[in-house]
Amino acid sequence: MFKTVATALCIIATSGLVQAESHTVHFDNRCGFGTPTLIRGSSVLSTGGDFTINGPLLGARGYLQTGGCGFDGVGCTVIETTLRNPTSPGSGSSTDISLIPPLAFSVTTGFGYFNGCNGAGADCTNPQCPTAFFKPEDTHVQVPCQINDVSNVHQNLWPFLNQILGRPRDHILFVNGRVL
Repeated sequence: MFKTVATALCIIATSGLVQAESHTVHFDNRCGFGTPTLIRGSSVLSTGGDFTINGPLLGARGYLQTGGCGFDGVGCTVIETTLRNPTSPGSGSSTDISLIPPLAFSVTTGFGYFNGCNGAGADCTNPQCPTAFFKPEDTHVQVPCQINDVSNVHQNLWPFLNQILGRPRDHILFVNGRVL
């Protein structure tokens, strides 16, 4: 009896230590113009501030609204992201840069993961960047991350900065256009 009660108390005590799934999207707009925008479906999730969700973030789009972008980023460079804890191999987070028409290059843009998969990301510095989707079959440009509670930074850098940019703790580092 004592052993059963002690085991039950141990399970109850440790169950409070389990952390719920959480993800954050952070914008770093170095363009000096425009409004960073994060949407999912018909909902605006952020217009520049950090967006944190307790649970998965599925099918979100981030872009710099410069006045020429449609609501879902049409006519502009878009970062598409799904941030979720993996439940099986290959089922975690995935982020990409999309230029599939009617999307089009508008500003130098990049992203990188933090709080896991640090250094994984992509940047797009010109209309022909090899790290972007141009057609739906370009799945090789997706950047996966199979770590729980990963977050990402969306960067807009125009004019593009050819220098080392330091980041706050747990953020990414860009050197000459490459995510490190």
